Amino acid sequence: MTHEEIKRHRTESVLKEIIPEALGTLDDERINGLSVTDVICSKGRSDAKVYLDKSFLTPKEQHEALRQLRIVSGYIQNHCKQSEGWFKAPRFVFEFDEQPEHQHKMEDLFKQIASRHKGKEGADES
Repeated sequence: MTHEEIKRHRTESVLKEIIPEALGTLDDERINGLSVTDVICSKGRSDAKVYLDKSFLTPKEQHEALRQLRIVSGYIQNHCKQSEGWFKAPRFVFEFDEQPEHQHKMEDLFKQIASRHKGKEGADES
């Protein structure tokens, strides 16, 4: 791992902790309780994708939360700069994390395959 990659991973780790703090300081209940699942910074650390947990939100609430996050992204950037003493913070793009849903679907598929495989083994033994 190169020195630049280490710096990028360190920044991502710090942002995973700071962004929820910044969200918690806001008075908007639509976004101050959101959980950050992951942060991925660009190579130069000028941009960052922030992945959020959407498990307790309807699609309409998700849309509204993303709209509100775009509005307050400058505030969150400033919060990150000030709390870490950085000269600049990445520009944030907020998205809801689809990975837990995909993992759940994959687990269901594997369970179906396993149950079919057991059914075939039982039929072969008869």
